[in-house]
Amino acid sequence: MAIIAIDKFTRELELEVLYDGGRQEIEILTANLNRPGLQLAGYFDYFAADRIQVIGKVEMTYITETMDSGKRQEVFERFFSYEIPCVIISRNLEPPEELLEAARRYGRPVLRSRLVTTKLVHDTVSYLDLLLALRVTRPGALIDVGGVGMLLVGESGIGKSETALELVKRGHRLVADDVVEICRISKDQLRGRSPGSIQNFMEIRGVGIINIQQMYGIDSVIAQKNINLVIELENWDNSKQYDRLGLNEEWATVLGVKLRKLTVPVRPGRNLAIIMEVAAHNYRLKNMGYNAAMELDRRVRESDEFELM
Repeated sequence: MAIIAIDKFTRELELEVLYDGGRQEIEILTANLNRPGLQLAGYFDYFAADRIQVIGKVEMTYITETMDSGKRQEVFERFFSYEIPCVIISRNLEPPEELLEAARRYGRPVLRSRLVTTKLVHDTVSYLDLLLALRVTRPGALIDVGGVGMLLVGESGIGKSETALELVKRGHRLVADDVVEICRISKDQLRGRSPGSIQNFMEIRGVGIINIQQMYGIDSVIAQKNINLVIELENWDNSKQYDRLGLNEEWATVLGVKLRKLTVPVRPGRNLAIIMEVAAHNYRLKNMGYNAAMELDRRVRESDEFELM
C-alpha cells in the first residue's frame, strides 16, 4: 500500500485534476488498473474497486451514446459508492456532468490525461510498480560502469567515493553516493537511485562537498540504474586468502534478490577504478557465456606442460 499526494501523482503522470475529491492524498493498494466496461453496463459482481479506474474512448462512447441522463445517474451513483482510489479519463475526453456529480457526492477524485488509453495504462502501471515496490536504503555508492550497475559497499572511509569519482573522470556515470535508495522492481531485479536531496552531490574527505553534474557535466550523472553487481571494498588482510582465479562465485542478497558479489581488497598502489572497469567487463562476458577462469582451468587440465614429472 502507498499513500501519495494528489498534486505529486498528477504532476508526475501529467494529469489534470477535474475534481480532487476534497482530499490531498490517494491511497493506492495495487499497481493493477481496471477499465470498468462491465460496471458501466450494470455488472458489479467481482468489481475490482480497490484499483484505479481508467475510462477510455470505448467506455466514454458507451456512456454518452447509449445511456440517457437517468441511466447515467443510476450507474454512476452505484459506481462511485465503492471506495475507488480515483478515476482517470484518457484522451482529454469530456466527462458527462452525471459522472462529476456522483464523484462529488462520494468524494472520489476524477483526473484526466491527454494520452491515449493504452499509453496511459502503460505509464501508470510502470509508475505504480515503482511506487509500491519494496525498498531499502543502504550506505554505499552506485555507478553505471559501461552499462553495468555497480554497487560499491564497505566500511566508512574505505574509498568508495574516491573510487566513484575516478570512475566518473574516466567517463562513467554516477547514480548515487553515500546513500543508495534501492527498490525491488521485479522478483529478480533491483533498481537504485539517490535520495533527491543529495542527488549529484559527493563528499570527498579533505575537499568537502562537490556537485558532480556541475563539475563534470550532465553526462556524468544518471537518475537511476538497475543493480547488477555488488563490490565490497575491504582493507587488505594478509592473513586472509583472497580468490585469485574467480572460480568461486559470491552472492549478496538484497530485498530477497541475489546479486553477484566481488570482494576487492584495498591497499596503497591498487588502482581501484581500473579494477572496477575490469570487473564490469568480466561480468558482461560471463553473462554472454564466457568465463576466463574456467577456460584457463580447462586449458591447464588438457595441457601436458603442468604434468608432474
